[in-house]
Amino acid sequence: MKTNTHPDYHLITVQLTDGSTFQTRSTYGKEGDTLVLDIDNTVHPAWTGGKSTLLDQGGRVAQFNKRFGGLTLKKG
Repeated sequence: MKTNTHPDYHLITVQLTDGSTFQTRSTYGKEGDTLVLDIDNTVHPAWTGGKSTLLDQGGRVAQFNKRFGGLTLKKG
């Protein structure tokens, strides 16, 4: 079996968007490094219950059908 194949697993500090921190074990960076998050469970709509917008604004499917609805496949 090969030796030294596993990454270094050590303690780091994770900083959330609200400034709070916690320590966890990770392979990120070096011992004592800080991982600063851009998105976490305090701001992401999946956890906060925020509204998500439908990407079909302006009837994208309707616009597609209007542009390409007359096209047909050749049979034969």
